[in-house]
Amino acid sequence: MAGDIGAVIRDRLVGALRAALDIEVSRAETMLRPSARPGVDYQCNIAMGLAKRVGKPPRAVAEAIVAALESEDLFEAPEVAGPGFINLVLRSEWLAGAVGAIAGDERLGVAPVTEPRRYALDYSSPNVAKEMHVGHLRSSIIGDALLRLLRFAGHEVLPHNHLGDWGTPFGMLIEHLIDLDWDTAGDHSINDLNGFYQEARQKFDADPKFADRSRRRVVALQSGDERTMKLWQELVDESTRHFEEVYATLGIQLTAADIYGESFYNPMLAGTVDDLERRGLTEISDGAVCIFPPGFTNREGEPLPLILRKRDGGYGYHITDLATVRYWVGERRATDLLYVVGTPQAQHFQMVIAACRMAGYLSDDNTATHVNFGTILGEDGKTIRTRAGGSVKLVELLNEAVSHATEVVKERSSLSPQEQAELARAVGIGAVKYADLSSDREKDYVFTWKKMLATEGNTSVYLQYANARVRSILRKAGYVPPAGTKVLLEHSAERALALKLLQLPAAIEAALEDFAPHKVCTYLYETAATFTMFYDNCPVLKDGVPAEVRQSRLVLAHLTSEVLVLGLSLIGIDAPEQM
Repeated sequence: MAGDIGAVIRDRLVGALRAALDIEVSRAETMLRPSARPGVDYQCNIAMGLAKRVGKPPRAVAEAIVAALESEDLFEAPEVAGPGFINLVLRSEWLAGAVGAIAGDERLGVAPVTEPRRYALDYSSPNVAKEMHVGHLRSSIIGDALLRLLRFAGHEVLPHNHLGDWGTPFGMLIEHLIDLDWDTAGDHSINDLNGFYQEARQKFDADPKFADRSRRRVVALQSGDERTMKLWQELVDESTRHFEEVYATLGIQLTAADIYGESFYNPMLAGTVDDLERRGLTEISDGAVCIFPPGFTNREGEPLPLILRKRDGGYGYHITDLATVRYWVGERRATDLLYVVGTPQAQHFQMVIAACRMAGYLSDDNTATHVNFGTILGEDGKTIRTRAGGSVKLVELLNEAVSHATEVVKERSSLSPQEQAELARAVGIGAVKYADLSSDREKDYVFTWKKMLATEGNTSVYLQYANARVRSILRKAGYVPPAGTKVLLEHSAERALALKLLQLPAAIEAALEDFAPHKVCTYLYETAATFTMFYDNCPVLKDGVPAEVRQSRLVLAHLTSEVLVLGLSLIGIDAPEQM
């Protein structure tokens, strides 16, 4: 597709390498990247890596590539610089034609993948009977962005919300609720459940008799006791209602149909242990059935186990995760597994994946990736907490975001109260999500309202205002997307904007290659900044602008809005028409 500028250039480089050096490389191996050097659009650095392989100096390799490069229609004269850098400048005529071609393309030059995969995407994963808190924010937001990006790319995605809804904590909580005659006391909210859980934990720790009853209640739960199951289901239903409310506020696409709690996998655990035993992969350690993936040791150098079945016959989360892999790959035919879970669980997932490779649950055709992420910090540099030191409830955080955004909107908007309320929600929720997604997911980031709601810099508010500004220009011009308007790139700012608009496919590809939504955010910020430079230097609506120039600039403005709206939608953020 002509709109995928990176693919076009890489294909030319692949052909030149084949013709000049009889070397086959993939697009990804061409080492092409946008250039930061003024007057140069792209730079290819592959010659340095090939020099030893072909027995020639890097500069000679670069010169051979340039000599074989089919470039007359696409590039100005390619240049070899320094020890062997290939500098490429696109012809403005080609750029104009390419950007004009995507003007009528709803995918804006982004071609679907040629070989779609089936991804099983595990994200969010809150616990039943507890309110969602700020610790669930990153998994939910990052997972949802990956869901949108993967589906847009053309892959099939099977989202699953791995709820904590089974085991000892529920025996403890249900036993406490029975003590309270909860099943005859009417409806209770998620707030009640939070308090009940804390009370149950205190009783469990302080009262041995209650702890024994709680363990027996776990057995009753696992055996399907009617009263126990009824109470458990009420906990799940109330929690699900709460989760759906939070997801709706955040714009997260998870639904009740995507819930696959620990209880779902419980019937599979015994069979998975039996299967691993038949394969000769298990060992008995301190009375427990374990598997020891090679290469994992504790501080004393002793092998680390994954405990499959405890000495008392109970099962833990290790075997649940192995059964999960077995289900999604074996029964649901997923080709790729993604786990959007915090960095502290890195070793656990490494061990689970290694064990599944040993067992054959993952083949060479399968990938399994822990999409890890860092911690949200308060302005004091420590994990974000309430003033009392507790976890920040997610509902309260989102309400506060909308409240802060309301003040921003009131300062700059003449909209009706209802429109202002809708806009404040889009701005506030967008600010929270973008602050997270614009950061490298593997790093911690500091949560600060002032920064995330700033109207300048790399924030969602800046992008939303940039798009609203473009839409205002288009409304004033009475712009209707034409069929086949010629794009003119006579000013350097026009050319820079056209080049940036054509880099959307590369930004999406880079984000998916590393499961890094921040690469889309960076691209969108650069696009908005490039548009500002264009608008400052290239009048659109002023008197005296020739009609064909005005129309061309409106096309560029319209495409900018389309790119911003699409890009924001791919990370789950609204782009209001007016701000």
